[in-house]
Amino acid sequence: MKWRRIITLLSCAMLLALLAACSDEEGADGGKATVTPAEEEGVSREPAAASYTVDEQPGEVYYEIFVRSFFDTDGDGIGDLNGVTAKLDYLQELGVGGIWLMPINASPSYHGYDTTDYYAVNPDYGTLDDLKRLLDEAHKRDIEVIMDLVVNHTSSEHPWFKEALADEKSPYRGWYTFAGADDVVKADGAVGGDPWHKFGSLKYLGIFWGGMPDLNFDEPKVREEMIRIGQYWLEQGLDGFRLDAAKHIYADFASTAVTPEIQAKNKAWWQEFRAGMNEAKPDAYLIGEVWDSLAVIAPYFDQALDSAFHFDLAGRLLSAADGEQDPDLAFSLGRAHGVYEKSSGGTFVDAPFLSNHDQNRVMTVLGGNVDHARMAAALLLTLPGTPYLYYGEEIGMQGAKPDEYIREPMLWYSDPKGGEGQTTWEPSRHNKEAGAVSVEAQSADRDSLLSHYRELIKWRNEEPALRDGGIAEYKPDPANPKLSVYIRVTGKERVLVVHNLSGEAQTVDLLPSATFGTFGEFVRATDGAAVLEGSLLAIPAYSTVILK
Repeated sequence: MKWRRIITLLSCAMLLALLAACSDEEGADGGKATVTPAEEEGVSREPAAASYTVDEQPGEVYYEIFVRSFFDTDGDGIGDLNGVTAKLDYLQELGVGGIWLMPINASPSYHGYDTTDYYAVNPDYGTLDDLKRLLDEAHKRDIEVIMDLVVNHTSSEHPWFKEALADEKSPYRGWYTFAGADDVVKADGAVGGDPWHKFGSLKYLGIFWGGMPDLNFDEPKVREEMIRIGQYWLEQGLDGFRLDAAKHIYADFASTAVTPEIQAKNKAWWQEFRAGMNEAKPDAYLIGEVWDSLAVIAPYFDQALDSAFHFDLAGRLLSAADGEQDPDLAFSLGRAHGVYEKSSGGTFVDAPFLSNHDQNRVMTVLGGNVDHARMAAALLLTLPGTPYLYYGEEIGMQGAKPDEYIREPMLWYSDPKGGEGQTTWEPSRHNKEAGAVSVEAQSADRDSLLSHYRELIKWRNEEPALRDGGIAEYKPDPANPKLSVYIRVTGKERVLVVHNLSGEAQTVDLLPSATFGTFGEFVRATDGAAVLEGSLLAIPAYSTVILK
């Protein structure tokens, strides 16, 4: 499957020979440049490597959708699965290769992270047949579809929990964690506050809130049922799952959350889940919500998850765009990827992003600065792995907590009153006047943020080194903190990525890389005023160029 990458160890000489051979075969029209041995002339400041690990990470751009806010086909103001199907051509034109659906199971809440029936589609969103139609149409367009699977907890309205509360002899009593109302228990919830909630003479564990009681994964029948549920949805045609609260299966208390025992139990569960999913779909894609240190995240890649969202990187990308300062991405990602590679045996795929449904939106974080938003997108979409976009990010929607207001209706039309298909389930607080911040206004504007996203994703889809490659350091000499420069590399080719994060034109002497040689061919630019003369690159303000 395209999610599984191959780690190829090539000596520097072998890599240079491959690149030269590719250039000889394809000639000037092939987009390849002959590599000049770095030691024959001045070189950039990164040291030459006796050997280089090509850390390939094949992936697609994924697009996160809150179905309720996306597109409405039945006129009730609530987005639905048929609405996602209706907008597949828009997503295909954007260039995405995958969709992440936020929870679509039955739920009493607007957000759906408190499930009442794991085998049912939320009736607000449609039917199982509607989902199957979406999957069929997406697959026709080579777009994969994953959905949120929330196994850490259920809704307090779930029949399992209701029966467990009502009858101490119920087989479901052991599916949750109960204590007497006056029992002394640990009260340091893993996400803050007291995780216990009183109900008569009992109290139950629910680390997020009382409406989400935690399931007890020490109970074998819970694990068996969750595996059956995952298999069921894969059999319906889904390509995998985004796994909510993946690190909290056993990590309920702050005092024990990262102990070796708890971490080992979490890892063992996700390995068990992976084995179960392999029975239904061996190439199922599993990505986890695990926001923690490298040491905590890495074990999840050992025969368990394919990916985990790179939360710390998201903050660094936004800070770099906002402060117009180089975030030194190749160094930090090289360190992280090395740890993940060791744990996974070379099968993990990174998952960079800028924002999601739990965080303030990009344009709000960047104070409405469109230039900074463009550079944040350029950084994201030229990094290894599977980048994730949050719906509306590509048109510059704003939003700040509380959560409902970072999940506002998608803006399809310039008229704030909307048009056919516009969702209206909640009034917008941050996007009241759509105007230029809409798909309608930006689609035909070649200078719009939407067009910028389309262009960058097109580059990524067309350049194998951008789509599938690893990342390597390149240090301009002298250093320029306004520029972010790095190499993307596969076993057969490499490209140099140069971002000018500042509002002033910059000039840089692109000396040959000690490992990868000369980058002498100018192949992509977001601003046509960029000029390459010999090794000197003049790059306009707030722009990106790609060289080979």
